[in-house]
Amino acid sequence: MPHLTVDYSIRLAAVFDRAAFVRELHPLVIDLTRSAGVCKTFFRAADACVHDGSDEASTFVHVEIGLLPGRSEEVKARLSDRVLALTATCIPAAMAPWAVLSVEVRDLSRSYRLRSPHRNRTTDRRPTFFG
Repeated sequence: MPHLTVDYSIRLAAVFDRAAFVRELHPLVIDLTRSAGVCKTFFRAADACVHDGSDEASTFVHVEIGLLPGRSEEVKARLSDRVLALTATCIPAAMAPWAVLSVEVRDLSRSYRLRSPHRNRTTDRRPTFFG
């Protein structure tokens, strides 16, 4: 916890620096949520996107952040705003006018369980990027 999922259009695959994004995203999430957990981020490139409007708008990034319950709506909104701003910096200028960006911060359900070798790790929180 926190669990982050980043869905993005395949058009961004060659230009979306996921490692750099995670280096900024993880500390941002930890700082704003005061989480004692270790962020885990999953990236999924979507090869198809159905939307209303021009084909130009097929550049998108959606970030979903799952947190244990207990954060106020104000904290979640502030986190959404900050992550949305960070996400915008990852879009090449030529694609930016048509990019659709969104963020959702949600509570993990009460059925959530964790088994991790990092569960009580509190020292080095620098993200390790596998991909």
